[in-house]
Amino acid sequence: MDVHTREANRSSGLTVSLLSRVVSGVRGPRHRILGTEFAGEVESVGSAVSEFAVGDRVFGNSGLRFGAHAEYLCIAESGRIGPMPRGVGFEESAPLSDGAFNALWCLRSAKLEKQQRILIYGASGAIGTAGVQLARYFGAAVTAVCGTKNVELVRSLGADRVIDYMKEDFTQNGETYDVIFDAVGKHSFRRSEGSLKPAGVYVPTDGFKNLWLTLRTARSKGKKVRFQLPPQYARQDLRLIKELVEAGKFRAVIDRRHRLDEVVEATRYVETQQKVGNVVLTVSPA
Repeated sequence: MDVHTREANRSSGLTVSLLSRVVSGVRGPRHRILGTEFAGEVESVGSAVSEFAVGDRVFGNSGLRFGAHAEYLCIAESGRIGPMPRGVGFEESAPLSDGAFNALWCLRSAKLEKQQRILIYGASGAIGTAGVQLARYFGAAVTAVCGTKNVELVRSLGADRVIDYMKEDFTQNGETYDVIFDAVGKHSFRRSEGSLKPAGVYVPTDGFKNLWLTLRTARSKGKKVRFQLPPQYARQDLRLIKELVEAGKFRAVIDRRHRLDEVVEATRYVETQQKVGNVVLTVSPA
């Protein structure tokens, strides 16, 4: 039972991470059409589909099936697809899921609780900007680390405190946290360990690199490295994101917009790891 979404003049989010690089192909593309995030209108539905109809405005995430960087995408009715948030356009809806899914995966792995202190390193990327907003939603006290030019942006997302890493090293200021979330995979447990509380948790986005540390600290009563593999992308998380967007508690930060035929240029920019939030691909009308 499939729902076919047409993305003519619609949008797709573009993100690149170590995990996506491994899954999509290290030496070359394993899938001819990449991309996981999408937003568009339903073009046609299978005969057994009851939840969606032609013309519905939808957004979602195709997961490891990829295929979102195209005019058309075929996705199961039971897949990670749902109605777009009210009052939000296609370009704003397309990049809602990937950063949020990854951030949710990490925050849940850390078992983040209300009033705990969390530090988010790399708070201006797709995962980091989502992580700041979601940690705030969970009721945590959020300290965010980013570069000078992004301090005000990250503060506007709800961070209680923002540290400019170009001016201050958070590992040297004496502050400690229940959770340290490395949202860009550029820090390390060894460097962060002194900033964790006695039973604190370090959560990386590059889980493979930290697999041994995760196993070694699993039974420890002290500080731990924790991540969940594989990430659990659930449809109910898509509904949660929609509800938060409609309540004004979550938004996808967009750095650049590119046409679909500029996908190579867009990908090269993403791989510089200098983007702020997300890069969106738009598909022109047929």
